[in-house]
Amino acid sequence: MRKLKNSELKRLSVQDFKNAKKTPLIVVLDNIRSLNNIGSVFRTSDAFLVEKIYLSGITAKPPHKDIQKTALGSTETVEWEYVEDTLTLVEKLKTEGINVLSIEQAEDATMLNDFTPKPKTKYAVVFGNEVKGVQQEVVDVSDSVIEIPQYGTKHSLNISVSCGVVLWDLFSKLKC
Repeated sequence: MRKLKNSELKRLSVQDFKNAKKTPLIVVLDNIRSLNNIGSVFRTSDAFLVEKIYLSGITAKPPHKDIQKTALGSTETVEWEYVEDTLTLVEKLKTEGINVLSIEQAEDATMLNDFTPKPKTKYAVVFGNEVKGVQQEVVDVSDSVIEIPQYGTKHSLNISVSCGVVLWDLFSKLKC
């Protein structure tokens, strides 16, 4: 088996990406500290044709060299917007008919592998701060809380890893 060269990967151009049909997913970053994590989320969002990323609170905004280091240009493809307050954003998204999912460990959370997205529904997935997680007030108003099952001793994943797991799972379920 031969590895493919970059020229053989048939990647979309920036314009083709912008014109492509997007996955009905919005990513909300709630007070993310690490610029490398932010860049990784952009890159993963590009891979799965995410509609938009909202950066909120202390989450840094492009352009920034530490975001670019991991984003590899995806800040130019994935639409993004900065908002000051995550709760206000989530309440607005809900009024637009978007189903809000906080990715968090919480009482009565639905395990990701047990979650089945509804057809013709747009979802916003909220990822929280590396230490404190998603703000409780945001969890309180979310339509659902989704937890990634974990079986080791740590019971936590880096936010960029969590984003990759969740976006791949939802992308594969929504594209079927």
